[in-house]
Amino acid sequence: MTDLPGPKAKELVEADGEVISPSSPRAYPLAVESAQGLTVTDVDGNTFWDFASGIAVTNVGHRHPKVAEAAQDQLDSLIHPAFCDYYSPEPTRLAERLEAIAPGDSPKKVFFGNSGAEAVEAGMKLARHHTGRHRFIAFEGAFHGRTMGALSLTASKTKYKRGFGPLVPGVDHIPFPKPSRYGSEEAAMDATFDALEDLLRTRVPVDEIAGIVVEPVQGEGGYVVPPEGFHQKLRDFADDHGILLIADEVQAGFGRTGEWFGMDNWDVEPDITLMGKGIANGLPMSAMVAKEDVMTWGAGTHASTYHGNPVAAAASNAVIDVIEEENLLENAKEVGDHLQAELRALAEEYPQIADVRGLGLMIGAEFVDPETGENDGDLSEAVMHTAWEHGLMILPCGQSTVRFAPPLTITKAQATKGVEIFGDALADALK
Repeated sequence: MTDLPGPKAKELVEADGEVISPSSPRAYPLAVESAQGLTVTDVDGNTFWDFASGIAVTNVGHRHPKVAEAAQDQLDSLIHPAFCDYYSPEPTRLAERLEAIAPGDSPKKVFFGNSGAEAVEAGMKLARHHTGRHRFIAFEGAFHGRTMGALSLTASKTKYKRGFGPLVPGVDHIPFPKPSRYGSEEAAMDATFDALEDLLRTRVPVDEIAGIVVEPVQGEGGYVVPPEGFHQKLRDFADDHGILLIADEVQAGFGRTGEWFGMDNWDVEPDITLMGKGIANGLPMSAMVAKEDVMTWGAGTHASTYHGNPVAAAASNAVIDVIEEENLLENAKEVGDHLQAELRALAEEYPQIADVRGLGLMIGAEFVDPETGENDGDLSEAVMHTAWEHGLMILPCGQSTVRFAPPLTITKAQATKGVEIFGDALADALK
């Protein structure tokens, strides 16, 4: 391995800085040339194991041959038919399959987009249109994107919002039930629903709320798994007040938690499910899937030039095939349990790791100062950078959490080796 970054990487980083918007942050100066499966190769020939999957995108591994072949075959026949004006087989077939695997048994309809944020925007528009209401409830720590509507729901970092106000009005945030923050699952649930009750009593008329937007497992907020019963209680509250429950499955979906979608872990059916990231294994694609009796807007109310692109749809159909044929939902559960066990064993050696949590292969390790118990974001950043220098790609989330989101194809042996590298990086970062 060359010194990092290598000479070609340094050259590319410098050129990038001359022409690319500075709004795009980079975790470390990694300049990728190619990738296959779990392995990423940079422009200097250095190799790394990708335990981030492009922010939980390459769920079936980089450049899976079946996905690449499906996309190439579609490229060879049709690239862009303008799905908003004409018809095309691949996106229609994909919509049929998404309708079948989306949470719940209700008949559903699908709207395609190009990114998770687009799916969120579509969900917000549909919720307002269907209910005739304008308000939304979201959660502290949430990340739903950085377009104006999605940004209004986002509440994970102030830098995302600075300089962009006023945002979309009518969005209020309540605490997400994080057990490690409140000391127990019961206390976390009480904090959330007490805040909701106070909000409705003092500031927000309940009959003005169009939707509750929630991540099944918080992503950017720290890979936080809510207590058992949380999502069902939200579902019951929404039903009692004519509010739509909107699940942002952009990061948790497509097998990441060991189920097709995060809400499947609790058998809760949202009214609207937002999909992205792993849906097409790296091609721009997202979807907003809503119950048929909610998808009531008329022709021309919402559309996009590129939505339903057949190349991305072909890739997505192949992703579904691979997940089914390679039994990747079960693998995510089994290897995810193993990875969590390995991380918890490491936490026994290092009191700086205060919490290991997750579902499937959506796992977070949270760092604190052992003496004060306060979040230690400096350490989590240092460990992330040191891990990269050791050949392991991981990314941060929350105040001081490192996320582990490797491809669903990972083996137990690879998970064990990854934690070994992570442990070495932690030891070096603490020197």
